[in-house]
Amino acid sequence: MRWLGIIRIVVILFTLLSTWYFAETILATKWKGGNIGSIFGRSLEIKAVAQKIHKKCGNEKDCPDKYFAFKIISGAASVVGPTICLEDRILMSSVKNNIGRGLNIALVNASTGELIKTGHYDMYSGDVKDALKFFEDIKDGTLVFLASYDDPATKLNDEARNLLASFGSTYAKKVGFRDSWTFVGGKGLKHKSPFEQLIKNDKETNKYDGWPEVLEMEGCIPQRMD
Repeated sequence: MRWLGIIRIVVILFTLLSTWYFAETILATKWKGGNIGSIFGRSLEIKAVAQKIHKKCGNEKDCPDKYFAFKIISGAASVVGPTICLEDRILMSSVKNNIGRGLNIALVNASTGELIKTGHYDMYSGDVKDALKFFEDIKDGTLVFLASYDDPATKLNDEARNLLASFGSTYAKKVGFRDSWTFVGGKGLKHKSPFEQLIKNDKETNKYDGWPEVLEMEGCIPQRMD
């Protein structure tokens, strides 16, 4: 009977040793750390990486405090409409069904980042008076986001171009038929805006048949502090 007791002890020891080996060798290899702390540490690391990957409006860089993150994508030829995003909120897009051929404009409160209103104005066959009324009603302390689609310029007259220039635009007086144009300015700016892009319609360099390539502009706009 004594030898049966010895066998039981051996079996118990073998089971304990096997369990320890499994935990230290197999699980350690799988989890690359071999303990509970490393598993939680890895989980936190993955979460931190995920947070870094997602940036407002899909931008490449984060904006500092007291700045608004934005991205503007111009229209693609006469096929794909433009998109205007601010602080991870889409202000204008085809999905929102609030864009159209010509000039697409979103007005935003420069202090709070809240959307005031949007508008789109056909500059090929529309009436520039509608756009003029929109521009004239803009109040001080308002950010102006603009994206072109198809043709932004045929109906633009000197009065409209001068108003856009007063918002900080450098290219308002130069934009022409089917140019690609993105711009962020504001009512009451004392200097030209640093946020503006223009690609001229040129049959030698156009990416599409009769239209230049799409413009994509992103950045950080300082919040107005009253």
